Amino acid sequence: MRWLVDGYNVIRRDPELQSREAESLEAGRRALLHVIARARRASQDEFTVVFDGSRLTGGTPTPGRIRVVFSRPPLTADDEIMRLARQLRSGAVVVSSDRKIQDAARRAGSAVLTAEQFLEALDVPERSPAADSKDDSDAGPAREKRGNPRRLSKKERRAQRALGRLRQP
Repeated sequence: MRWLVDGYNVIRRDPELQSREAESLEAGRRALLHVIARARRASQDEFTVVFDGSRLTGGTPTPGRIRVVFSRPPLTADDEIMRLARQLRSGAVVVSSDRKIQDAARRAGSAVLTAEQFLEALDVPERSPAADSKDDSDAGPAREKRGNPRRLSKKERRAQRALGRLRQP
């Protein structure tokens, strides 16, 4: 499975990564790659981290199956992630809290995780996917659902499977 990670979107959702980015963009990128490399040890999945702009310094070599992609103007990292999601279809898990990217990835058939879900899964490996409970008290009026009312929707099951891949020891 290929993970497509919106680099700066994930960095800006975590206080520790944000503080590293405040030092320099390169420090923030290195910190994110280090976090992913730790998770990567437990998984045979490939990670592609996409950033806006171009690399200013030589940068850090990425270990194993972590690929770093920088968008080239006039394209943005968002455009690159959406293009890759369309290419990989259901073989990809897109990590971004950007609604535009999420919608495009779902249309392409990819699983989608928010940056927060991704970071939480990396920080808490002992938590099982079955322990996730959903609080629907503020969800508003629900659409009438066909089939088993206790079964998660297809997109939620796909996201749970992806989280399970990150959490496995």
